[in-house]
Amino acid sequence: LTEDEDVQRMLRGSPLQKIKSRGAPRERLFRLQEDGVTIGVEGDSGRAHPRQSFLVTHIEGVREGHQSEGLRKHGAAFPACHCFTLVFKGKRKNLDLVARGEEDARHWVRGLTKLMGRLQAMSQPEKLDQYPFWIHGVLQRADRDKDNKMSFREVKSMLKMINIDMDDVYAYKLFKECDSSGDERLEGREVEEFCRRLLRRPELEEIFGRYSGEDRVLSAEELRDFLRDQGEDASLHQARAVIRTYELNEKARQQDLMMLDGFMMYLLSAAGDILNQEHTKVHQDMSQPLCHYFISSSHNTYLTHNQIGGTSSTEAYVRALMAGCRCVELDCWEGSDGEPIVYHGHTLTSKILFRDVIESIRDYAFKQSPYPVILSLENHCGLEQQATMARHMKAILGDMLLTQPLEGQDPHELPSPEQLKGKVLVKGKKLPEPWYEPRSVTSLPDPEEEEEEEEEEEENLQDRSNRRVRGSLRAMVPGNHGVPAKDAAQVAPELSAMVVYCQAVPFPGLAHALRHPRPCEVSSFSERKARKLIKEDG
Repeated sequence: LTEDEDVQRMLRGSPLQKIKSRGAPRERLFRLQEDGVTIGVEGDSGRAHPRQSFLVTHIEGVREGHQSEGLRKHGAAFPACHCFTLVFKGKRKNLDLVARGEEDARHWVRGLTKLMGRLQAMSQPEKLDQYPFWIHGVLQRADRDKDNKMSFREVKSMLKMINIDMDDVYAYKLFKECDSSGDERLEGREVEEFCRRLLRRPELEEIFGRYSGEDRVLSAEELRDFLRDQGEDASLHQARAVIRTYELNEKARQQDLMMLDGFMMYLLSAAGDILNQEHTKVHQDMSQPLCHYFISSSHNTYLTHNQIGGTSSTEAYVRALMAGCRCVELDCWEGSDGEPIVYHGHTLTSKILFRDVIESIRDYAFKQSPYPVILSLENHCGLEQQATMARHMKAILGDMLLTQPLEGQDPHELPSPEQLKGKVLVKGKKLPEPWYEPRSVTSLPDPEEEEEEEEEEEENLQDRSNRRVRGSLRAMVPGNHGVPAKDAAQVAPELSAMVVYCQAVPFPGLAHALRHPRPCEVSSFSERKARKLIKEDG
């Protein structure tokens, strides 16, 4: 890839501005290092900032334009064609960047995408070939005083660069074990030994020793015995094929022998994974009714931190959806200027616009999975802003939004995930049909409030100080067709019309629900009530 025009531009480096929520943007030189994996960030002095450097392998995705909450809020003054966002794996925050020109931004977006694809496609042996160049580059950047020795402070810096979150006491213990000269510096072989100890897997060494015996070398026959003990129907021919693919020592490979490094290489590869690789793709029958499946769900999706004073963000929805989540929660409250907001009510958590959340869901709902996404609305808005919510969903989601039962669908059965591919379903309260609405009743019961009250009661009984660790278990169950509606006016007809297959109702009891199944109804349970139901009616 070094001949690639985009990668060449990255190797030369580009001045990019980092957009932050506080303070003016600061321009830094971002440069791809010679290892092809590390992005160095250089300040005015021309020296790289080790803590700001990062690896291409830690990037989950690259977004062009104003495609992050940070750039929409704080980078709107810059042309969208100059902007891009790096989304990292794990908990690291997004990096919002602005190039000086459109061409520069395009080079970085395309170049990073190519590098990410190449690194993902690399085989284990290819990665091992790359390792010395990569680790050499990391060591050079961590060696601040350029004396070719590593102090413990520099070692800690190196660990941070390669994304190893290690306890300082344990790291120093390893450091002292490798410091054979006793001068509080590691150099040459000492550094090599430290890196080797980082990669050690004592439990794999123990298994290798058990099968290889005193000579510490696995023959093809011994490897076959190991594979059979793992439940595989392995032949001698298959064992030899594993050795030829994963053994690193050429002499051993020629003699059909496997050393410890080759054995670890095999076990840590996709072929040695306990997960059947066929199951990394959808392999189940997806044509059953929706309630026959466990649905990956998120509670208080909008929060990035704690439930009392944490930050609400549209990025939390993006991360949940990209992690494969198919049911996300929106706590909707009255906002200013007629715009509904999403936040954890009656707390100090920050607020985000309902409209912005729906836009993020539109953009990321089906990037990771084609199967339906359920929007679980906890609605605290008045009629006017409920109608606004309905308008936003209709305008932003368009054809994605399911507003009518599927044509030809049996009303006594839920459609399947296969039938609902690419569709967004709304879960919420629904007005009674005109022919069923009792005239004397004035309001709809709120299943979410019942659940919240139960949770609070449970917390008060257990420990008031643990309010932040509240959780809820949601289940799709046959509902109740006879719960009276008290005040239909509490639900705007426009919002009610959006609810088709996920009507939120209070749970009437298992016996009643089984006698009068209504598969389009959904009830939410506190964990206490769920445990009680399991115990009494499991």
